[in-house]
Parts: sequence; structure tokens; C-alpha cells
Amino acid sequence: MSKLNLPGGVWSATPTPLTADYRVDVDSVPRLVRHHLDMDVVGVMLAGTCGEGAWLTERQKETLTRATVEAAEGKLHVAVQVTDNSAARTLDNIEKAAAWGAEIAVVAGPHAFINVTPQRMLNHFTEIARKSVLPVGYYELGGKRGYAVPESHLAELVAEPNIVMIKDSSTSDVRRDIFVAARKERPGLIVLDGDEFNVIPYIQAGYDGVMLGGSIFNANLAGRIVKAVRAGNLAEAEKLQARMNDLMYRVYGGPKIECWMEGLKELLVQMGIFSTRTNLFGFPLTDTCRAQITAAVNGSDGLGYQADLLGKAAVLAK
Repeated sequence: MSKLNLPGGVWSATPTPLTADYRVDVDSVPRLVRHHLDMDVVGVMLAGTCGEGAWLTERQKETLTRATVEAAEGKLHVAVQVTDNSAARTLDNIEKAAAWGAEIAVVAGPHAFINVTPQRMLNHFTEIARKSVLPVGYYELGGKRGYAVPESHLAELVAEPNIVMIKDSSTSDVRRDIFVAARKERPGLIVLDGDEFNVIPYIQAGYDGVMLGGSIFNANLAGRIVKAVRAGNLAEAEKLQARMNDLMYRVYGGPKIECWMEGLKELLVQMGIFSTRTNLFGFPLTDTCRAQITAAVNGSDGLGYQADLLGKAAVLAK
């Protein structure tokens, strides 16, 4: 059984800084780490969906992981997404991530799988959990991408002692209840919400915190939502959730999320964290999205989002 004692709170499924020629921008990594610390983020997951991990090369992932571990100096927990289409390939990825300095290997459903049965899906994940040289984080997408463990077998999976973390992006009440029950049985397990537009019900249910793709800019607000729910101040939590959603729509390009990664990286460039908005997804950056990002960063929106974006750095700048 893993002896890793992980904190709840706010985790970040961080985006990856890239140079104009699509290399990992190692010069931006210390700024990325410092900003997460300023926002009271306790851990980062590298190479997730928001980190463009499934599209990065192994060399890029190694460079990103080593640079993040070095910059973090033990002040941030570092997890790496290692998902692959077989247990053997995933375990090989985990060994590499361990050599690069990662603490946790995060595994989601494979993108391709042959002879999909409930037992084979369960076996895929249990083999990984039992043979992994690192503690394992289970990334639950509920079948939105890749293949999911059926609800009928999910409780058995998350009872595995080497699974120390769950990131739940399924938006499924049934899966949420299974994870809460598992957490009650296993005090060393932390369960994190991955739905950044609807944090409140997960914290109410007993989740330990959040792991969000937007945490690099919305961690301040997300942390306040968590605290408000735990304090029993639901009205304040709902107000903060509405504020966070509005900020995300300004960055991502409205409810249709038409700018997503382009808008996110444009924000990080304007905040001085990333050097370029280079990404692998090809989203547009509309004039409206760019203008709203600029107004939030320079404070001209009159809504106070600048302080939300900067966290402790905003306080120190006064």
C-alpha cells in the first residue's frame, strides 16, 4: 500500500507551455510553478487533456516533467498522465514518469481497446494499480473519451490500495456516490472534482477538493468555493461559482467554449506566465475573447477579475 499522504484543496490539471516551434518552453515552467503556488494550488497534473498530453511526444513529456519537478522543489505535488491502450504500455510509461521525478501516475480509460467487457476493463486498471511503481491516480471521464470501467465494477477498482487519488470529471451522480463510499472506507484516498462549472455538489458530497483544467487562473475562486461550502455558506458558494463561470466564459469564448485552449494560453501570455499561446488544438481566438481577456488582466473590466487571476501576487503588488 502506498504511504503517500496527499492533501485535498485545489489541484491543477495544468496546460503545457510551448515555444513557437512546438518545443516545451522550459523557461516558462518556473513561472507556471510560482503562479500555482501564489494561487495556493497544492499539486499539478502534467500531460492531461488540458496539458495536451495525448498529443505530446515522450521527449516533450520528459522535458516538461523534469522541469516542473526541478522548479517545484518539493512545494507542489507532481502527477503525470500516463494513459495508454494496454496495461503493459501504461506500466512502461509509469516507470519513465518515476524516473523523471513524478510522484503520482494518473490513468484514464484507454483511447482504444479490443474485446471490451466489464471484467476486461476492470482487469486493465487493477493490473496497472497492482504493478505500478508509483501511487496511482484514477482519472474518471465516464466514457466521454476513451473507455470507462462500468459502474457495476467501479467500487472494486477504487478499493485498490495503490489508487490514492480520483479525479472525477464524469458528471455522473452514480459514480460520485461510489467514490464517496470508497473514500469513507479508505481514509488515505482523496477524491477531487474535475467539473469546474459545477463544484458545489461534489464538495457537499464529501469530495476533498478539485482538480481543474482552469486552476492555473481560477484556483483563487475555486478555493473560495470549497471553503464556503465547508463553512455551510451555500449562498456565498453559489455567488462565487457564478463569478468563476463568468470568468471562464470570458477566457474560453462563451458557453460554446469556442476559444478554449487558444483563449487560455492567450490569458497566460498576457499574465506573463507563458511566452506564446502555441498549442496543438487549433481553436480560434476571436476578437471578443481577446478583448475580454485583456480587460480582465489589466482591470479595465471593472469587475475585479484581475485580483482573482493573480492571487497572492495581487496582494504583494499593492
